[in-house]
Amino acid sequence: MSMFCFQCEQTARGQGCTQMGVCGKKADTANLQDELTSKLIELANVNEPSEYNTKLIIDGLFTTITNVNFDDESIKKLTDEISGLIKQPSPFDINSVWGCDEDIRSLKSLILFGLKGIAAYAHHAWVLGYKDAEVNNFFYEALQTISKDLSIAELLPAVLKTGEINLKCMELLDKANTESYGNPTPTQVTTNIEKGPFIIVTGHDLKDLGTLLEQTKDKGINIYTHGEMLPCHAYPELKKYPHLKGNFGTAWQNQQKEFDNVPAAILFTTNCIMPVKDSYKDRVFTTSVVEYPELVHIDENKDFTPVIEKALELGGYNEEQKMTGINGGDVLTTGFGHNAVLSVADKVVGAVKEGKIKHIFLVGGCDGAKPGRNYYTDFVKQTPNDTLILTLACGKFRFNDLDLGTIDGIPRILDMGQCNDAYSAIKVAVALAEVFKCSVNDLPLSMVLSWYEQKAVCILLTLLYLGIENIRLGPTLPAFVSPNVLNVLVDKYKIKPITTPEEDLKAILG
Repeated sequence: MSMFCFQCEQTARGQGCTQMGVCGKKADTANLQDELTSKLIELANVNEPSEYNTKLIIDGLFTTITNVNFDDESIKKLTDEISGLIKQPSPFDINSVWGCDEDIRSLKSLILFGLKGIAAYAHHAWVLGYKDAEVNNFFYEALQTISKDLSIAELLPAVLKTGEINLKCMELLDKANTESYGNPTPTQVTTNIEKGPFIIVTGHDLKDLGTLLEQTKDKGINIYTHGEMLPCHAYPELKKYPHLKGNFGTAWQNQQKEFDNVPAAILFTTNCIMPVKDSYKDRVFTTSVVEYPELVHIDENKDFTPVIEKALELGGYNEEQKMTGINGGDVLTTGFGHNAVLSVADKVVGAVKEGKIKHIFLVGGCDGAKPGRNYYTDFVKQTPNDTLILTLACGKFRFNDLDLGTIDGIPRILDMGQCNDAYSAIKVAVALAEVFKCSVNDLPLSMVLSWYEQKAVCILLTLLYLGIENIRLGPTLPAFVSPNVLNVLVDKYKIKPITTPEEDLKAILG
């Protein structure tokens, strides 16, 4: 093997990438990321916690998430910085985890990959000035756990604690976003692109978008979101900028086609970047933890002048471009976070009690590039007219341009935001359970989730920590979950792989 990686859903043969990452990552880059992970574990074991060390751990873990950093030099630089801080070297090799007993490996992988997801959420909160001591201390605790010789019985509680801490971290990020930019409100977003210079902003970072909007005021440049940045249109302090115009394209995995020769500058604020094609390499910029060889990287000073100058140079389209979502719709509605949904909770509860809403589905999660994900489009299309669909993350682009009508004025598709906003869905589910005086598992609510990378892993662990059952997961189950660990999840939490939309709907609605 030249490398070994099985942290994402599309991993080779459903077992692991051993020559080159299916994501496009070269073996050398993957091995450098393993070295970085090893040094992070070593740092957590031998150095005392400090704000500086914690920030390095958070950004280092985020750097190793799938489709974040493909740049060997920046990974080496970060690894060297961490190595220089380690007081008493106690070398650790992450490959020792990949080579151990498969059940131990499976549980440690759940902790590590979940921890990477938490790091992403912690990073976004941190840049807005929001930190939590319990969350920060857990990074050290979890990395130490991965390095220890522990039994299955000792590792299982650590897996669930990863889900518990992720819930705290998502709550922290929700607070950071809403206190900084206001509570999201339902907002319609066009997919059409006006003529003239424009910049496409992709990734997840609200602060980077806010900074760019401020720097492009009165410059004759329009700003369009892409992928997981779509929900930004719903935040009052972002939507107040008149040059935040609409959403360009669809989900991250379509970027190579959608960005092909586009006459605009493209800014990646965080993941998910795919190998960049020559037809648009000259107009792509990165910032924060995302980096790619030969691209201009905007440092922490956040001077977006090179991005602005490139947009003006390219000039945009000569006339308005009529564009659509995957299913042909040209208006996307977002902004149904927990504040917006709970503000009409009495209406939802009333409709459920009157039989107008028979069931609520949460259909969402990370999308991916492998075939077979049309399941989620077909599933939503086949849901009965007396059901609601809550959705979040990039998986929603499979169906968020569909017009499925309303129930008593409530849109049947409610976009709750980014994957970062999974806290909203949890908060709504818990609130409904309180109203109906039952557990979340007893609600007429079913979760049909797609996963791709490590942020989806930590959300799944949170749902397990909360004791939520009967989650349908796809398009495939994680390669790093061993048969024995899977049996535990099936027995205890009734996790199910997706089958076909028809069979799953029949089973759910009974």
